[in-house]
Amino acid sequence: NLERDGPNALTPPKQTPEWVKFCKNLFGGFALLLWIGAFLCFIAYSIQASTVEDPNDDNLYLGIVLAAVVIVTGIFSYYQESKSSKIMESFKNMVPQFATVLREGEKLTLRAEDLVLGDVVEVKFGDRIPADVRIIESRGFKVDNSSLTGESEPQSRSPEFTNENPLETKNLAFFSTNAVEGTAKGVVICCGDQTVMGRIAGLASGLDTGETPIAKEIHHFIHLITGVAVFLGVTFFLIAFILGYHWLDAVIFLIGIIVANVPEGLLATVTVCLTLTAKRMASKNCLVKNLEAVETLGSTSTICSDKTGTLTQNRMTVAHMWFDNQIIEADTTEDQSGVQYDRTSPGFKALAKIAALCNRAEFKGGQDGVSILKKEVNGDASEAALLKCMELALGDVMGVRKRNKKVCEVPFNSTNKYQVSVHESDDPNDPRHLLVMKGAPERILDRCSTIFIGGKEKVLDEEMKEAFNNAYLELGGLGERVLGFCDFILPSDKFPIGFKFNSDDPNFPCEGLRFVGLMSMIDPPRAAVPDAVAKCRSAGIKVIMVTGDHP
Repeated sequence: NLERDGPNALTPPKQTPEWVKFCKNLFGGFALLLWIGAFLCFIAYSIQASTVEDPNDDNLYLGIVLAAVVIVTGIFSYYQESKSSKIMESFKNMVPQFATVLREGEKLTLRAEDLVLGDVVEVKFGDRIPADVRIIESRGFKVDNSSLTGESEPQSRSPEFTNENPLETKNLAFFSTNAVEGTAKGVVICCGDQTVMGRIAGLASGLDTGETPIAKEIHHFIHLITGVAVFLGVTFFLIAFILGYHWLDAVIFLIGIIVANVPEGLLATVTVCLTLTAKRMASKNCLVKNLEAVETLGSTSTICSDKTGTLTQNRMTVAHMWFDNQIIEADTTEDQSGVQYDRTSPGFKALAKIAALCNRAEFKGGQDGVSILKKEVNGDASEAALLKCMELALGDVMGVRKRNKKVCEVPFNSTNKYQVSVHESDDPNDPRHLLVMKGAPERILDRCSTIFIGGKEKVLDEEMKEAFNNAYLELGGLGERVLGFCDFILPSDKFPIGFKFNSDDPNFPCEGLRFVGLMSMIDPPRAAVPDAVAKCRSAGIKVIMVTGDHP
């Protein structure tokens, strides 16, 4: 199979041989005109040398200078391009990828390139998917398809076939996307260039780039100059002939005028200017592969930008909360310099406790010096957002979880649309268990009979349901993802310490609970985006956002 299908890697676009690149820089466009000038100078000198005993050396020197200018600028351009290409090449070799494969009943760890069709691979959270695979077994498996589809929420994957469209169905995971949760086994169905990512790469590398604006201008300029030079040269050649000059003198005259009309300094000036710009851009961490691209960048009229992760931070963040019958704005800035809210009210404390406990996300280890918002998290994007928000508000979330030991949990699933867990109390005077639940707001509200407002528990009447609906619609209308939270203190006579809770067939109440509040999340824009977009607009550049989101 490996011989038939080739290695499981993207075929790099056809490379131009180095000597061809060098010759292009040495004889391309404007350089050609200078070579012709130098050649004509040498002809003029040789004519003079054959007719006059002590010829004038001016033409010889001019020819040598022209040739030297072309060679030096050619070498310069070639060096700049090859240096950038080498850096790009070194990026590719940074991460060799490995995959766990079952072959003939044995588990092997192979390089991803050695996978073939029909291999059974094992993938766990944190791995990159090594090829396009069809899932045959999964446990809570979710993938991050944002690099392929722009979807910032992790997508669950399972063996069920759910959609005719391969990009939408749940039983396919794609090459180069990341697994963020759970584990899975899958059969490799496409390798290398046949994968979805490979086809996209093929389409992108098969594009004809066309000429850069500066190259077009220089070609146009060469035609003009050549026309003018030849016209003037021939005119003066004829005039010299009519005035009775010797024909050899007239030819030298012709050559002199053509060479004089060639702007020798232009090529060197253009190359030096572009190189200086490329150097300035390199100091701002922007790599220029082709010098002419610098000028193309300057003539940009429209920028189409991806949204997820480019304009946004690609991390869900809590934006608003609704408790005590009021909407509170949370701080979504990267450096926590935005609005602050009251963290002492009983409503917030109850909501924070549910968000901290009814949550499976955990910070990855070894991130002591990293700010809370930039820490990496194991778990779902929405839960990571809640974890970070609670860590900022309460301090030590892991400590809260340790003090309120989890004794039972029903994880979130798409039928129930809620997640519920039962915890031991951290209050030594009150040994009762605490049940906490979060999920789709309308499902959570249906399971509640009371609501916690201003530190008191009230009956959930029509008026309160109206207030809930208004808040839900307002937050949903802002394009935010809303979750509802509720809790319930289990009576100690029915559920004493050590009671055996059953998560498969819940033996604890999931109705008549106490509604506490809502939290809504967004993927907030990066701090530098508004300023960058404003600068582009002031420079007359139209900015278009490309996204697969709801309009």
